[in-house]
Amino acid sequence: MILFNNASSLVSLFVVAFSGTEAFAPSLNNARTSTSASTSSLNLFGKMFEEEGPLGKGITVGKFQLGLSCTDRTLIELLEKESNSYGSEPEELSKLCNVVCLTLLRRQDDWISACSESDWFGQNDAGKAESLFNDWSNQEAAKFEKEYIPSKDSEKGGPTNVIVSLIVEIQGDETNFENAGFSRQGTKEVLTSIASDCMVDDGFCLNAAEVFWTPGDREEVLTKNDIILDFPTLIDL
Repeated sequence: MILFNNASSLVSLFVVAFSGTEAFAPSLNNARTSTSASTSSLNLFGKMFEEEGPLGKGITVGKFQLGLSCTDRTLIELLEKESNSYGSEPEELSKLCNVVCLTLLRRQDDWISACSESDWFGQNDAGKAESLFNDWSNQEAAKFEKEYIPSKDSEKGGPTNVIVSLIVEIQGDETNFENAGFSRQGTKEVLTSIASDCMVDDGFCLNAAEVFWTPGDREEVLTKNDIILDFPTLIDL
């Protein structure tokens, strides 16, 4: 199922029936990635009993966010165009995810901030993985439906900051979600990894993905203060 909401410029991409993938479960409480030694040890132990797939073992849920400073609205126009160019088949959804990543990679001169996080689940915990995916998606959807009214000093439809968020659930443990925001190279590596891995096995390794961007309205302006308030996890590049 693919849902488009032009009013809020929200693209929701859901793939519910993939081979070897359980149906989506309702959203539960958010589960953050832990870097503790005990959690890492448990994940390592659990992976010993997981079957190996094209991208490794288990399921990874990841979130990547990028802030850009744009002199015009061409990026927003391009995201809108691409989101309307693909359907709900796995090959099309993975292609859209790939195109969004490549579009952002081509605009490295506009990057101002970034961040990423992820969590890993075994195949037996596919429901928990989907819960986290839904939870992160719902949190971002609430942010991206907010309107950013330009101030009297801002030019309507002129220069603005843009935030693009990509949330994916992908099979395996090889997709890189580490270090976005800590350096431009680290941010590039995360985007490149997502762009490549979402195309593996004709897109069937990508269980689900959602792409959000803001501002959506052509006259809205996203300021630096707006980013600090609504996207506090972004790290300046």
